[in-house]
Order: sequence, then C-alpha cells, then structure tokens
Amino acid sequence: MTAARISLKEGAARGIMFSTGVCIVVYIQTYVAAIFARYLSSHSDIVAILKRVAFVIFVLITIYFLMLASKQKEQKQETEIKSKHGRLLHGMLLSALNIFPIPFQAYMTITLVSFGWMNFEKLSIVTYVTGAATGTFVMLYFYIFFFDKIKDRKFTSQKSMNLSIGIITGLVALVTFITILREL
Repeated sequence: MTAARISLKEGAARGIMFSTGVCIVVYIQTYVAAIFARYLSSHSDIVAILKRVAFVIFVLITIYFLMLASKQKEQKQETEIKSKHGRLLHGMLLSALNIFPIPFQAYMTITLVSFGWMNFEKLSIVTYVTGAATGTFVMLYFYIFFFDKIKDRKFTSQKSMNLSIGIITGLVALVTFITILREL
C-alpha cells in the first residue's frame, strides 16, 4: 500500500524505486527464512510455539490498523520530491522493519519441501528466494499502476488502506487461531 501511495503522490518512478528497495530486503529475508526453515523442519515443538506467538502478533496488528483507520482524518499534504535513491532506501528501511516475511517464508519453504516441490539444497533455495523477490516486485508494480487507475475513488484513502490491512491481518489471525485449535 505504501508503494501505491508513493506512486500516487510522487509518481510511478519513485514508487518503483521504493518497490526495488523493498525487494532487495525481501530477498535477504527470504534467504534467512529458508535457512531457518531447514532448522525448523527438524524441531516441530518450536513451530507450535511460533504459531501461538504469531497469533498474538496478528491480533495486535489487526487492532492497531482498525483503531488507526477509525481515528484517522483525511489530510492533503504537499510532499517535497527528493532523490529517487531516498525512496530506494525508504523501501529498504520499511521492509527491514517488517520482520513478518521471515516466519511466513519459513512456513512456505517447509510446506514446499513437504510437498516435494523443493529441497534444502543451495540451488533450490536460491531459486525460491529469487522467485519470492520477483513476485513481490510484480505485486508492488501491480499496486502502483492499479491504484493509479482508481486514484479518484474514495477507496484509495489512507483510512481505507488501513482498514483493508486490518481486515487482512484479522483474517490471518483467525486462520492461525483455527489452526492452533485443531492441533489441541
């Protein structure tokens, strides 16, 4: 959503630079997650604890974004356009602060290994990591140009974006909670 907002306010080129910064960090995070998944694949007790921690985190994030969306007033801001490299670093910083892709990618790696679609060899991991980073860029690119097409509609407000994020994280928390209950 941040890539779309930057693109709407400052232009598509700056949104793409932001997205590139995000993808650089996603590549690193996904690689770390794949290595972490190799460890987790032999320690199922840790996976059970991580599910419970993830549930609590997703509930807190849901509450935060729903409260933020309900309190936020629409504002028009004038932004000063700076260098494109600033948006690259901004994307890298925001992506680095978001540590949620690491457990998600670890889970996805374990799932793909369990289906036999990949293994923990170096080439397989690098291929998966490259695909994850490329897929992230494609989705951010899609957001940039999709939101440009609907920018005049009310849906693109920051309040609506926060509400959307809150609903999505709420659904993830619900699915995680159901998974935890099934394991009991």
